Amino acid sequence: MCLLRTHPGVGAVVGLAFTLSVGPLARFPNSRKLVSYLGLNPREHSSGGRQRLGAISKQGNSMLRWLLVEAAQTAARLDPELRRTCCRLKFRGASGVAKVAIARRLAVRLDWMLRQRIDYAQLVRMSGSPSSGVVPLGAGSGD
Repeated sequence: MCLLRTHPGVGAVVGLAFTLSVGPLARFPNSRKLVSYLGLNPREHSSGGRQRLGAISKQGNSMLRWLLVEAAQTAARLDPELRRTCCRLKFRGASGVAKVAIARRLAVRLDWMLRQRIDYAQLVRMSGSPSSGVVPLGAGSGD
């Protein structure tokens, strides 16, 4: 939990709620499964070879999802990479979508920080971000 509190926007309440709600990270083989568990992934309505993505699925703990959205708004003000992403999405006219997208990225970052046992300063020093594939190829495929 102390590692999570080093990220801007994540305090004691969000860190504790994330840790307790998610439980052992070994339950989730990758961050995509964790995001799905939290209900921050888009619903899919596909038919006839056409993929249509809708609103978020809202599965999982609604309190944690709300806390992540609130923490994401603060994190977007303080973290330059999240701020750029948020501004880009808001420019397209989707303020609510931007908040949820930043919350999803925050959840992926928190998952990454716990799995790698690194704090926010180490995360920033790394080349790239967890959402852009910092993990070397083959590391998560079980080869």
